[in-house]
Amino acid sequence: MIEFRRLHRHFGSTRAVHDISFDVRRGQVFGYIGPNGAGKTTSMRILATLDLPTWGDAYVDGFSCINDPDRVRRRLGFMPDYFGTYADVNCYEYLDFFARSYGLAGRERHQALKHTMSFTRLDELAEKPIRGLSKGMKQRLCLGRAMIHDPSVLILDEPANGLDPRARIELREMIRQLAADGKTVLVSSHILTELAEMCDVVGIIERGQLLAVGTVAEIQKQQTPHREVRVKVLGGAQPLAQWLGRRIDVTKVEVDGELCHFTHEGEQQTEVALLREIVIAGFAVAEFGSHSKSLEDVFMAVTRGAVQ
Repeated sequence: MIEFRRLHRHFGSTRAVHDISFDVRRGQVFGYIGPNGAGKTTSMRILATLDLPTWGDAYVDGFSCINDPDRVRRRLGFMPDYFGTYADVNCYEYLDFFARSYGLAGRERHQALKHTMSFTRLDELAEKPIRGLSKGMKQRLCLGRAMIHDPSVLILDEPANGLDPRARIELREMIRQLAADGKTVLVSSHILTELAEMCDVVGIIERGQLLAVGTVAEIQKQQTPHREVRVKVLGGAQPLAQWLGRRIDVTKVEVDGELCHFTHEGEQQTEVALLREIVIAGFAVAEFGSHSKSLEDVFMAVTRGAVQ
C-alpha cells in the first residue's frame, strides 16, 4: 500500500532524504522513528503529494505520487504535526467542510460524518466551537479530517505530541482499530514505548538515511542478539556462576548474593531449555526472568545523534 523507491530529496547541499526504500502492507502500522531533522516529515510530505522528490518515487496503492497525485489523494489521508483551524466554526461544520471538499454529497456525506464523529468520539461535541477544544480533542478532530473520505492509507505526523497519558492511550487504540479495519498507517512519534506497542513494523531514520527496518523483535535481534537474564538461587548464586562459566552461550556473569545476572545468546525457547538444565543440575531457583533491549535502547544504539 505504501512504497518508497530510492527516494531522494535534497535542499542545496542538505540531503534531507537520501536513497530511502521500504514498503508497508495493507493493515500494517509502520512506525517512523528518528531525531528532529532526520527526514521523516520531508518523506511524509512527498508521500502526501505536498512536495516533489529530487529523485526516486513514492507510491500509494500502486499509484505514483509524482505521476498520479489525484489518485493518490483520493486514497490517502494526511494528519500533519500542526494544522490550522477556523475559529468561528464548530466540530461538525469543520468536518462537513472537508467532506464537501472531497466531493462527498447527500447520504454519503451524512454517513461519513456520522461514522467519523462516532469513531473519534466527537459526536457529543458536534456543536462545540473549535476554539474551545482541548489539545486532545483537536488531535481527534484532525484525525477525523484525515479519515473523512475513507482513505486506505493514513499518514500521521507526531499525532500524540502534547497529549496527556489518557489521550495518548485512546489515540493508540484508535490507530490499532484503523489497522484492524484494513487501513495502512504510517505514523511518526518520539514516544518510542508507544510505537513498540502499536506498530507492526518500524523504520529508523537519521540524517536522511534509513538505518534499520523490520519488526521491533527483528531489529532488537539484529542490534542486540543477547538477552539479559536474572536468576535468584537460594543459598547463594556463586556455584551457579561457576557452572554458567563453562557454557559458550552465556557471557558477562555477575553475582550479587543470591542473584546472578548474565547475558544469554538465544531466544525464549532456548531459555526454557537453560532453566530446565539449571534445575536438573540441582540449583534451588527461586526466580528466573529475562528481557531483551527495549526499542529505546535499540534506537540509541543505532543512531548517533547526528544532525544536518
